[in-house]
Amino acid sequence: MKKILILGAGTAGTIMANKLAGALPRDEWQITIVDRDETHHYQPGYLFIPFGIYTPGDIVKPRRDYLPRGIDVVISGLEIIEPDQNRVRLQNGRVLGYDFLIIATGAHPVPGQTEGLLGDEWQRSIFDFYTLEGAAALARRLKHWEGGRLVINIVEMPIKCPVAPLEFAFLADWFFTEQGIRKNVEIEYVTPLPGAFTKPKASALLGDFLDRKNIKLAADFSVGQVDQGGRKIVSWDNREIGYDLLITIPTNMGDEAIARSGFGDELNFVPTDKHTLRSKVKENIFVIGDATDLPASKAGSVAHFEADILFENLLDVIDGREPRAKFDGHANCFIESGFNKGLLIDFNYETEPLPGKFPLPGVGPFSLLEETKMNHYGKMMFRWVYWNLLLRGAKLPIEAEMTMAGKRR
Repeated sequence: MKKILILGAGTAGTIMANKLAGALPRDEWQITIVDRDETHHYQPGYLFIPFGIYTPGDIVKPRRDYLPRGIDVVISGLEIIEPDQNRVRLQNGRVLGYDFLIIATGAHPVPGQTEGLLGDEWQRSIFDFYTLEGAAALARRLKHWEGGRLVINIVEMPIKCPVAPLEFAFLADWFFTEQGIRKNVEIEYVTPLPGAFTKPKASALLGDFLDRKNIKLAADFSVGQVDQGGRKIVSWDNREIGYDLLITIPTNMGDEAIARSGFGDELNFVPTDKHTLRSKVKENIFVIGDATDLPASKAGSVAHFEADILFENLLDVIDGREPRAKFDGHANCFIESGFNKGLLIDFNYETEPLPGKFPLPGVGPFSLLEETKMNHYGKMMFRWVYWNLLLRGAKLPIEAEMTMAGKRR
């Protein structure tokens, strides 16, 4: 019996497990998926916890409820991947062999990478919201915070969901307005990028939104250290920004097992062909989602579109052909802008976000690069789509390849 091993049962790994289980004969193929714990997190929901919109119970469910029956689910951390032997050693002592390996080990924040970020003030005056624990702790802090200087800082790129820090800034503006203390809160958005976002046109639009909401933008600011005693962040070129409450988006890194295996980059992301999703490590290893080093957003929509491509390519390779499907870097992101409104951007490797209607040309119902209530509803409805359709590998009415239909240049 031939074996497919999937490392990671997050968004990307779960989608692939469901797609493959529905396509490969079970008497010929054994599918095994490995993850470190039994719970699946709807990670876009972390953003809403600090503002009381979601609770932790809204975004955490049993992992096995979303994995197909008949596959082998192994709960363990990874120790090392040994490509030359076609096997993976787990931290529980098991050794798993494979014919094809899919690395879907994701990314996670590593605050210890920045001098002074961890310490006595962690989860007291310094918080993250890219973890469930951090988001829940921040919710408790914001509930009774009376105001001051709120600084939102991206330590370095790439990060998961690049628009989430902006969404946090917009929601903070809304939240403090609703609390009646917005006049007591100074919000500053601090980024290593030259503007508010990675794509110039969207960056200009989002920068304008920051201005309209009285949120200060500090660009080209690369944090070298955090001075907890002085409550300030210090850049590598010795600029300083003070804070009363620091919301950090720490360095994001891939799984430590990638480093132990000796083939990741400096952030433990796996070298990957940006079109076929085949690894540059060995031909029978493929990579998907946040684990890749692709110049694409590390976002759930990207994992979804990559899964459609990888599914086709893996079936090609199984049949002895070269992979034919090409991933174009397609990303599609709702951006919550507060006050029950939102924006939507759709782009790929070559094409920046453009205005228009999505997904139906001229109809929508969503508007690109425009703030609307419908975009907000789309953002909020996506949680149902995620649990009931996306994770289960269902065919959605959005193609993996970005289309220019409905867009205006």
